[in-house]
Amino acid sequence: MKDLLTRTLDLLPRPLDPVRSIKLKLALLLFASAAAGLAYFWYATQWIPYITSATALLVGLATSQILAHGMTSPLRDMTAAVRAMRRGDYTRRVRATSRDEVGELADAFNQMAADLAAADRQRRELIANVSHELRTPITALQGVLENIVDGVAEPEPATLRTALHQTERLGRLVAELLDLSRLDAGVQPMRRVRFDVAEFLDEVADEAAVTASGAGHDIKLAVRPPAGPVTVHADPARLHQVLANLLDNAARHSPPGGTVSVVGRLDDDHVVFEVGDEGPGIPPAQRESVFDRFTRGDRAVGGGTGLGLAIAQWVVQMHGGAIAIVDPPSGTGCLVRVSLPRTAAPAPAAVTA
Repeated sequence: MKDLLTRTLDLLPRPLDPVRSIKLKLALLLFASAAAGLAYFWYATQWIPYITSATALLVGLATSQILAHGMTSPLRDMTAAVRAMRRGDYTRRVRATSRDEVGELADAFNQMAADLAAADRQRRELIANVSHELRTPITALQGVLENIVDGVAEPEPATLRTALHQTERLGRLVAELLDLSRLDAGVQPMRRVRFDVAEFLDEVADEAAVTASGAGHDIKLAVRPPAGPVTVHADPARLHQVLANLLDNAARHSPPGGTVSVVGRLDDDHVVFEVGDEGPGIPPAQRESVFDRFTRGDRAVGGGTGLGLAIAQWVVQMHGGAIAIVDPPSGTGCLVRVSLPRTAAPAPAAVTA
């Protein structure tokens, strides 16, 4: 009934729309209401107290203007803040003390302004970080090629491997940036199927061993699949990307001859994957921030982009799971734990990386 009344009122004409001041609208509303009441009083009694009525109208108009000032002040502040936002200033806020619809609007506006400020800050940081990440391999690649062209260095295999390494780093960064753009746009589909965990781990480990060897990492890869047949309902391509990123990080941070382990096991109704290394580890204070974009920490070596863990976290969360850095049993190295429900879990409405 209330919605029907609202829709009916919305169809009525709006004679006050041309008036540019809400305070003037309130004054006209009060005047029109009083005039209508006086008109009916005159129609019913054929008499009207002119002086008393005029005085009452003036007092009412003055009172409405005084009270309306506090009512319309947040609206004026919002207008000024919007104009400041058009110039790129997201610091303006609206003082809201009332508990009516205007106060709710002011609170919502302040929240929107804070969200826009955070988005603008992230955009600026993203541009700065991408520029920095692109500049490093491009500068190195340019230096190698200039030395070859100038005759300072010969196009020997070692020199060409350096150029290839920087090119691969650029390709990896571009691929991860494309993943992030699809992530932010919400156009990355999930193709879930049920597959065997042990076979999946063998496939991931074989590829990780080839990648580590090609990158010059001297590591030992230890794979421990579940004790019995275990399946999980997930997107194998996306989950493969998660473990590949974790294994690549572990290989880059492990000492020469160190062991990188990947474990799959069943924990109640969840499948748990754990990737560990024998590197310096991550301090507890940094374990949450390493999942932020372009955060590589003190242990970053070997040309990481700082995007792999952010993408991994997004994929895991879209599966309804969790990813975290946990204390390794040996007390040394780093251990990343991924926990996924065995059956498909509803993805969060909005997940950011």
